[in-house]
Amino acid sequence: MGMTNFYIGSLRYDPTGRKRKNHCANRVKKKRVEFKATKPKKSQLQILREQQSKQYKSLMEEYMANGKYHEIAGDCSKKEPMKYTGTLVKGIATMHKSNAVPVISQQEAEDISNMRRN
Repeated sequence: MGMTNFYIGSLRYDPTGRKRKNHCANRVKKKRVEFKATKPKKSQLQILREQQSKQYKSLMEEYMANGKYHEIAGDCSKKEPMKYTGTLVKGIATMHKSNAVPVISQQEAEDISNMRRN
């Protein structure tokens, strides 16, 4: 089928000459749908959470209602740094490269020094 100049710029026909089903010259009017607000349904999880909040009341909310919330907070001061106060460890030795080893006795210190030199 030969192509004629009639079909080239037409909205009803495509470039190959076939008639278009949906063309811009005669659009189909769509019906307008009115928006209806719907109430969201509660999920099973929301229902369970509501039941649990009624059954198990929050301790924090109870303390805040009674005015005791700040009393149970406790002391927030800085802790003292931990220090070794015992006498078991006499020092720290380097066994190989940067491997720090605790030294407990004099014999152990001598053994570590001999290992480094041999």
